[in-house]
Amino acid sequence: MKQLGPLGVFATAAMAAGLVPVVGSDYAVSFSIQLLIFLVLAYSWNLIGGYTGYSHFGQVAFFGIGAYVGSLLIFHWNVPWYLATLAAALAGAITALPLGGAMLRLKGPFFAIGMFGLARVLEAFALGFDGITQGGTGIYLKPLGDLKPLYYVVAAVAAVMMLLTWRLDNSRLGLKLLAIREDENAAESLGIPTTRLKIGAFVASAVAPAAMGCLYAVYLGFIDPPTAFASNIELTTIAMVLLGGMGTVLGPLLGAIVLSVVNEVLWANYPQIYLASVGVIVLLAVLFTPRGLVNIGMKGGWLALGRPLFRRPAQPAGQSS
Repeated sequence: MKQLGPLGVFATAAMAAGLVPVVGSDYAVSFSIQLLIFLVLAYSWNLIGGYTGYSHFGQVAFFGIGAYVGSLLIFHWNVPWYLATLAAALAGAITALPLGGAMLRLKGPFFAIGMFGLARVLEAFALGFDGITQGGTGIYLKPLGDLKPLYYVVAAVAAVMMLLTWRLDNSRLGLKLLAIREDENAAESLGIPTTRLKIGAFVASAVAPAAMGCLYAVYLGFIDPPTAFASNIELTTIAMVLLGGMGTVLGPLLGAIVLSVVNEVLWANYPQIYLASVGVIVLLAVLFTPRGLVNIGMKGGWLALGRPLFRRPAQPAGQSS
């Protein structure tokens, strides 16, 4: 059986995504937009959670910041949604830079709790400053008549995130991030600039969620604090990466597709118990496939082994590479 490498899987996924607006129904386009938004969130979380090993429970903070920055620009100044998305992404980067310098001084559970608390603080601000954010009433945006342009933008961002992850995984930068994940003190003793790389990964992991927050608000035509800073967005994103394979190129893609489909099927057929069912599935997956679906695919021979740098043959003695 021919094995599929990351680029082969990406090409297959890109062809399938390109066909959705052409042959799919409005429902298919709508479902695919949600799937792609979570796919982008999963790849973004994988940068900081998978490659540097930080338990990041605050990505939804940047998602909410982007949702409000973009929505306020559209609501108050009629800025086109695609320009508002760029502004939201910039706001995510600007916010993440000082936050990364401060929060990454924390280790382990302290970092996780700090980032989780940040999202709750921002939600409280969004509720309290109702003169700007409309508080609990929320911000209503003019609905898009055609979702296809929005679909193509989200799909393009998803493709960029996948290719960037593949490039990172095959670079020295990726190896340095993995070294930080395995033993930060040892990595620093080898001359790796751990602080600079961690802040860089933190900022990079915040840009796309901020852009997705704006696009999600445009997609819904509405945003309010519980929606923008919803903890289930954070938990679903993390579950996708864990299910697919943390710190891998294909893990977020496989996890996002499988969990999105399972979510949709359970929600449509068993709305009373779908959240509990999803929780049980994720729990079983983590217990029995702790290294994710990617590892199963490699063991089964369906996926090619990744990270070619690890498979470079040893050089004979006396020869340099």
